[in-house]
Amino acid sequence: ELLYHGVNIDKLRTFYRDLGMTSLLKKLDAEGIEGVAAPATLIDVEYTIAQEISDAMFAANEITLYIEVIDDNYYKGDIIGVGIVASETNYFIPVEVAMQSAAFKKWAEDPSCKKIVFDAKKCIVALKRFDIDLQGVAFDALLASYIFDPGEKSEDFASVARPFYQDAIQSDEQFYGKGAKLVIPAMDKLSEHIARKAIALHQIYQPIVKALQENSQYSLLTELEIPLAVILADMEWTGVKVEASRLEQMGIELQWRLSEIEATIYDLAGETFNIQSPKQLGVVLFEHLELPTAKKTKTGYSTSAEVLEGLASQHPVVAEILLYRQLSKLQSTYVEGLLKVIHKEDGKVHTRFNQALTQTGRLSSIDPNLQNIPIRLAEGRKIREAFVPSEPGWIIFAADYSQIELRVLAHIARDEGLIEAFNEGLDIHTKTAMDVFGVSAEEVNSDMRRQAKAVNFGIVYGISDYGLSQNLGITRREAKDFITKYFEKFPGVQDYMKDIVIEAKKNGYVTTLLYRRRYIADINSRNFNLRGFAERTAMNTPIQGSAADIIKLAMIRMQQRLDKEKLQTKMLLQVHDELVFEAPESEIEILKRIVPEEMENAIELVVPLKADFAFGKSWYEAK
Repeated sequence: ELLYHGVNIDKLRTFYRDLGMTSLLKKLDAEGIEGVAAPATLIDVEYTIAQEISDAMFAANEITLYIEVIDDNYYKGDIIGVGIVASETNYFIPVEVAMQSAAFKKWAEDPSCKKIVFDAKKCIVALKRFDIDLQGVAFDALLASYIFDPGEKSEDFASVARPFYQDAIQSDEQFYGKGAKLVIPAMDKLSEHIARKAIALHQIYQPIVKALQENSQYSLLTELEIPLAVILADMEWTGVKVEASRLEQMGIELQWRLSEIEATIYDLAGETFNIQSPKQLGVVLFEHLELPTAKKTKTGYSTSAEVLEGLASQHPVVAEILLYRQLSKLQSTYVEGLLKVIHKEDGKVHTRFNQALTQTGRLSSIDPNLQNIPIRLAEGRKIREAFVPSEPGWIIFAADYSQIELRVLAHIARDEGLIEAFNEGLDIHTKTAMDVFGVSAEEVNSDMRRQAKAVNFGIVYGISDYGLSQNLGITRREAKDFITKYFEKFPGVQDYMKDIVIEAKKNGYVTTLLYRRRYIADINSRNFNLRGFAERTAMNTPIQGSAADIIKLAMIRMQQRLDKEKLQTKMLLQVHDELVFEAPESEIEILKRIVPEEMENAIELVVPLKADFAFGKSWYEAK
């Protein structure tokens, strides 16, 4: 007779961990199952508060270092304490003791001494404020956790540690509060909290390493993400010079432009109203001007960008409203927004690169976000005029990959047509137009190339016939015929799309060329829309994720080359497929040679990588 004795929490935890079910694992440890509570009380921890530091504390070859920084923007954030685990001895070191200690500085700056840390980039930037150059980071639990499961986007230590650590840890929000309620507790509680984190970091180190090794991902951490964290920390610390006076002038010009568009909108609408109010705008468009719309809801009419773009051909006022919105966002987010974050002492902005956020492995940035400066509008592109070199007589040098995602697609799909086009140096959009329309290169006009370009990039994102019809303003049948002809000419791409979805359904995840994983929860969903989105994600992630990995490799190679050549050039920004540098004019000829060389040889594909470059007195001129 079989008797049910309840859930075996330890076996369930192991089961979840083995299958990479980290969301369920975190839920199990946070809430327990069927009334079986996860550890809720904080166990006692033993540690010593070190009021003095000696070299003997750092005798071990491998030491766990936990640095507590209290401020999201850690360029100005304060270190409030340090936790150390060395030879199984646990220390809390008050910040004033650690930062004034010659022994701590000597150990921190010794690259032969291995450090186990949480958020290497944050540690490096925070310590730079105390003139300490952290070297020898061997493991970063934040980056390791991100590689293990990029779907979990928390930067809170408790959340990262929980799947691998059985004892309770308070989250930072629980311990410190948030925003205006943020409070630094007394030393006894603070020291215990930080020591507890250091002990937990020490204990989760080996389990995470083992998990990454089993997934063939350990080298992704040690050879890509940790070296990149060091480079990004230096880029954040260096910052990029922004001319406030130029931004202020742009703000004046934008305000005049907005006033002109506002007057045009009122003239076309035949009345004045608050353009920024969706409710008032809905009434004007759908009641007074009687434009077609879906049924009115309780909250009023939808005036989203998607709705307005669909109505652009119905009335000239719609295009003006869309333009007004774009320029208004440009004014508030990028002109006024950038002016707020220019550092008073050095006239620079110090953006923070999010290295452990996106599920594809791409970097993003905040405070300010420099990844999304609109470049389709001339006014948006001109924002880059304010980004200038920080030294007189220097220039901005920018280089970006040409069609990197399509080149990665050619490599992954092994499609003969794509491979031939790239290996022969053909314009891929012209080549696609020739194949799909059945014409010669000379017969391809700008409209044909535009449509071919939309298909090429749409295919990368698993575009549907409906999506393509919307993008190109053609019928759904025409779009479907276009996609069918594309796959007839590039059958390897179609085979890849089918095979990668089958692989995702089988494994629950897809991988990049460097074994970065993305778990796709809805790939077997019964819901058609959820499953369709998941399938498109499966198709795109290996391409976009591999492209992201390649530019990270390029950044590492470039920094090594700059160091080897002993150049003064500094890497300032990474924006999607583009790297931005500042350099003395005397080094331009060298950069023209070595930047394409390093970017194009970052990885070996079956087709060549191509990097284009330009330079000028501002980021705008360099583009």
